[in-house]
Amino acid sequence: FHCNIVLRMSAFQINLNRLKEPMGFIKVLQWIASMFAFATCGGFKGKTEILANCPLLKVNENHTVEATFGYPFRLNQASFRSHPVVNVCNGNWSSHFLIGDYSSSAQFYVTFAVFVFLYCIAALVLYVGYTNLYRDSRKLPMIDFVVTLVATFLWLVSTSAWATALTDIKIATEVMCYFHSVTNMGSLNVSVIFGFLNMILWGGNAWFVYKETSLRSPSNTSASHSQGGVPPPAGV
Repeated sequence: FHCNIVLRMSAFQINLNRLKEPMGFIKVLQWIASMFAFATCGGFKGKTEILANCPLLKVNENHTVEATFGYPFRLNQASFRSHPVVNVCNGNWSSHFLIGDYSSSAQFYVTFAVFVFLYCIAALVLYVGYTNLYRDSRKLPMIDFVVTLVATFLWLVSTSAWATALTDIKIATEVMCYFHSVTNMGSLNVSVIFGFLNMILWGGNAWFVYKETSLRSPSNTSASHSQGGVPPPAGV
């Protein structure tokens, strides 16, 4: 059996027809969606600004003080800073920090998206390059089906956690005292959208992966294989 697997693995042959089937086509969409998910969240850099006025020092000019933040959103480490050549109200602004640490939700979301991205690449190589090995194996489709179900659940969990953290981040960065501006977080909103989109894609693909497993009746499995161009085993 082991030798047979090795021989099949060495017989790499590209079959692009698999990408025209629902399971292969959806896997490409999953690969793209996971890439956008971790890119829009992990690549975010922004800042929040406040206007400082010093009436006690009889200074009528407003000066901007800003705090920069980004992934993984440890806001409690982001301190306010004034322009290097401007002394704003004679204050030590570096001692004032934003509130909250949302790194656990953000890192969980991005790390999971990266793992999904890599899994999609491996699955596409198997679908396209080792079509016969995948369809003739009882274990590979079953593993793929279990991974699909787990990934669907984890997309729901990670995206929900990240969406909640993003709401708190928006509140924490909108300083109420002399608030001036904060970087637009549209890309982070997009990351949440792609998270739920990934969940839908993986949940929808579960049926097509299930059809490849041995959980279906032998007659249905054989019929599915014959429609894909692979003849059923001898004696059936």
